[in-house]
Amino acid sequence: MMKNLKTTYMVIELDNPILLGACNMSNDIDTLLKAEDNGVGAIVYKSLFEEQVQLERLQLEEKLTEYDHVHAEMITTHPNIEFSDTKKHLVKLQKAKERLSIPLIASLNAVNEESWLEYATELAQTGVDGLELNLYQTPTEFDREAKEIEDYQIGIVKKIKDKLSLPISVKLSFEYTNVLSLIKKLDAVGVDGLVLFNSFFQPDINIETLKHKRDFNLSKKGDYRMSLRYAGILYDKVEADVCNSRGIFDGDDIVKNILSGATCVQMVSSLYKNGLEHIGSVKKGLSNWMEKKGFESIDAFRGKMAQKNLAPESMVYRRAQYVDLLMRSDN
Repeated sequence: MMKNLKTTYMVIELDNPILLGACNMSNDIDTLLKAEDNGVGAIVYKSLFEEQVQLERLQLEEKLTEYDHVHAEMITTHPNIEFSDTKKHLVKLQKAKERLSIPLIASLNAVNEESWLEYATELAQTGVDGLELNLYQTPTEFDREAKEIEDYQIGIVKKIKDKLSLPISVKLSFEYTNVLSLIKKLDAVGVDGLVLFNSFFQPDINIETLKHKRDFNLSKKGDYRMSLRYAGILYDKVEADVCNSRGIFDGDDIVKNILSGATCVQMVSSLYKNGLEHIGSVKKGLSNWMEKKGFESIDAFRGKMAQKNLAPESMVYRRAQYVDLLMRSDN
C-alpha cells in the first residue's frame, strides 16, 4: 500500500513531491496528460523566454518588410511566415490548465523589467496555479557590480509579487557571490518557493568545423548534491518552500533531498532517459523507504538531516572541514 506522499509547495497542495520541471516535454498536452496518468504531483510548463519572443518578432518584421519595394506585377507579396509569439504560448498554457487536474505552474525567463511584469501578468491570467521566475545573469559587462545585478533582480521579483495574487517561486543559479544572502532577500519580499538550482546550456566548440555548438546536456544522477547542501542550510531559516532540482533520478534521491529539508523535487533528465512511466517506480521507491523506516508522511522526516537538526559542531554542510569530512565520510 502506497504511503501518504502529500505535501504543500508554495501553498499549493500536491499529492506527492514529484514535479515535472520546465522542459520541451512540458508543453505538449498529450505528454502532460501522460505525466498526470503516471502520477506526477505537479507540472512546470515550458518556460516563456523573452529572448525567443524578441527574435521571433524580429524575424516576423523582416518577413513583413521583405517585399516593401517590389513592383506591382508581383504574383503575391504575402510573406511565408511561421510565427509563434506569446499569444500561442498563452493559448496552449490555458488549454493545458483546462485539461489537467493536477497543479500547473507557468515558467518565465525575461530580461527587461517591463517584459517581466507584462509576461508575468499574462501568464497569471491563464489560470495557472503558480508562476516560476527564472533568475540568471550571464556576466558580460566588466564594470557591472554584483550588488547592482542582485538588487535589480530582487526589485523585479518584488514588483511581480506585489502585482499578482498567485504563488510565486524563483528558480536560481548557484553562480552568485553569496546565494544565501540573495535567498534571504528574496524571502523577505515574500516569494513562496525557491528552486535550487537552474541548469543552462553552455557554449562548446567543434574543433573540426570551427563552429560553436550547443549540446543537449542532461544531468547525471548525483548532480543534486549542490541543491542538497543549500537545502540543508536553508531549512527552517526561510519562510519559502525549497524545491530541489538537477540529477534526481529515483526514490532514494528524493528521500535524500527531503531529508535535507526540501519540500519537493523537480525531475527532467531522469524522465527523458527512462520515460514518464518511471514516475510510478520513483513514487514506489519513496513509499517503500518510508514503510521500512516507519514514516507515515513526508513531513515526518523532512529536514531530519538538515543543518538545524545536526550537532552544533557538525560541518557536514560546510566546506571548512572538507578534507576531514572526506576522511570520515561513510559511503
